Amino acid sequence: MRRFWLALLALSSALAQTSDRPVTFRATTRLVVINVTVTDRNGRPVEDLTKDDFEITEDGKPQKIAVFEFQRLEPPERSEGLVPRLEAPIAAPDSSAESEPGRVRYRDRRLLVLYFDLASMSPQDQIRAREAAERFVREKMSPVDLVSIMVFSGQLQVLQEFTDDRDRLLEVLRALRIGEGSEQAMVGSEATQSSAEESEEEATAAEAFIPDETEFSIFNTDRRLSGLAAAARLLRGLPEKKALIYFSSGVTRTGSENESQLRATVNEAVRANVAFYPVDVRGLMAEAPLGGADVSGGRGTGLFSGQLARQRRDRFVAQQETLYALAADTGGKALLDSNDLTMGIVQAQQDISSYYILGYYPDNQAEDGRYRRIRVRVKRSGQYALDYRRGYFAPKSFDRFTEADREQQLEAALLLEDPITDLPIALEVHYFRRARDRYLVPVSLKIPGSELRLARASGAETTRLDFIGQVRDSRGNLVGAVRDHIAVRLRDTLARELPQRHLQYDTVFTLPPGQYRLKFVARENVTGKLGTFETRFRIPDLDDEERYLRISSVVWANQRQPLKDAVGVAERSKRLLSRHPLVMGEQKLVPSITKVFRRDQTLYVYCEVYRPVPSLPADPVPVAANLAFYQEDRKVWESEPVEVRPGEQAGAVLRLQLEAPLSVLPPGRYVCQLNVIDKGQKKFAFSRTPLVVLPERAIRSAASQPTRPGD
Repeated sequence: MRRFWLALLALSSALAQTSDRPVTFRATTRLVVINVTVTDRNGRPVEDLTKDDFEITEDGKPQKIAVFEFQRLEPPERSEGLVPRLEAPIAAPDSSAESEPGRVRYRDRRLLVLYFDLASMSPQDQIRAREAAERFVREKMSPVDLVSIMVFSGQLQVLQEFTDDRDRLLEVLRALRIGEGSEQAMVGSEATQSSAEESEEEATAAEAFIPDETEFSIFNTDRRLSGLAAAARLLRGLPEKKALIYFSSGVTRTGSENESQLRATVNEAVRANVAFYPVDVRGLMAEAPLGGADVSGGRGTGLFSGQLARQRRDRFVAQQETLYALAADTGGKALLDSNDLTMGIVQAQQDISSYYILGYYPDNQAEDGRYRRIRVRVKRSGQYALDYRRGYFAPKSFDRFTEADREQQLEAALLLEDPITDLPIALEVHYFRRARDRYLVPVSLKIPGSELRLARASGAETTRLDFIGQVRDSRGNLVGAVRDHIAVRLRDTLARELPQRHLQYDTVFTLPPGQYRLKFVARENVTGKLGTFETRFRIPDLDDEERYLRISSVVWANQRQPLKDAVGVAERSKRLLSRHPLVMGEQKLVPSITKVFRRDQTLYVYCEVYRPVPSLPADPVPVAANLAFYQEDRKVWESEPVEVRPGEQAGAVLRLQLEAPLSVLPPGRYVCQLNVIDKGQKKFAFSRTPLVVLPERAIRSAASQPTRPGD
């Protein structure tokens, strides 16, 4: 007892010494909200159930129901003439919802969100999407419907909160600027403005690659998925069931997307009780096998073998694949290949019928990010069909790091099924043959310098970035792993240039040919942010290639960086750089993952050609290569051929290096093709990549008003 009073006295003394500072005690709870639709054997909604009629278990353990509400929604065809009633005035989701978890703000109302992905739609598609939305508001919107309007054009904007005012909704829809945010519009716009009074030092700094929203949005689905995740987070404060109608022209995958972002977006929507209803605004497309009259004729044997027709069809199907996945994984439906775009909104409207809102505080409060399985059962006798989400990922807390548990936290983040995407990451994989069954696989990982700027804003002079990665084969076996870190100084010149620069980490794996899955986790140790990047890649067996010339993967870059200018130095960087194919002398070729360039830059292209080793002729025929730029199947510009003779380079590996000044091209979208011809073997090879050429960057860079990707 005496020890207790002494401890209490010591605590009182400590509080007295800090009386000038407020003492705050916080307690947090986590409410899990489930929307349950109950129907009888005839498919009619069951509306007379009570709180005691339900039973909820999480991972097999019974949970106490803390929130119980019933939302009575009439079918759209039967709701005409009804007088809607609101429990509270229509307003935007705000912080007040967090203070009253589970509070129903819109009683007996159907919540629909019209989400326009302007970054993926051409002006013609934007017109069709707007007309479909206007038609729904005028003709199909029922009195129990509340509609919100959001647009994404590099960043998410809420144009209209939930309302049943048709005139207001039509006014907002008509105010949409056609062409704004489309890929063509972004290509012709400059991200920054400047004056001509900048110093030479600032002009040099502006030449660095800046991973802004424009560059990441044009050819990468990550930004668009991040916009959907942000919309789901905005709606999370509302416990009601929400339907988000996603107007898009399909999602073109380029191979450099972060697969973790797709899963993170789906998980965010499931937690927020949001179902995605994607609508392909291109409608029903019935093209000729080799394209319509606006497409130039094909060439080669692909015309007769059907290869060109299959490629066109595969590209179209791949554009719709992500839309279908978003709908299927969140409980929505995708409207594809239909000219009646309004039906995409109507089917979301019809899917939301009367439902129950159940909420409970789980007994397991661990923030481990693991999946929790939910089971809901109706205890009343009878046959009932229940529709609800079957589980959720628990929150994850990685905001505090100690040296003791640093490794454990990174490994846990690597194994999580619910990826962490708070730290933006871009990643690219290449392959170069070094033996018959061994390939060097360089992996380049980039993090925007704006994230380091946030670390400096916290008062840090230095920061450390940790990396952990794994490579698994097609059977799931671990075939490669890396654990590394780099230390970064946030002072002097680097601190001023942080918004302009990116941090790049490189590592190299040695792998045989095959299919692989790569997963990387990066962590910034001042802000505690983590980012996950996951992708699939394939290393072909070039020895099996008999028809075409054997070449490595092609690196498309926009700068060569001196090694001494590296932002951070990894512990094993010297050993890695000594065998890195992109390191040439004291410079390193920096791959451009986004494939977005400016007219004042030079395009650098690098690849390797692998020739047979035995008996080369005394005067070997050189290997020639050049670059060609196409726009809408029309050749715009072609570079002069570059020749490399086997005698000029040791061994049977020829290193091709090409350059193209982009000032010869007007701003726009292009397809760049590398043509490689070996007349000695009478073989050729080519590689294509889509790219965008932006106008020259003004001298003043984005450093004056930096923005952080994802804000």
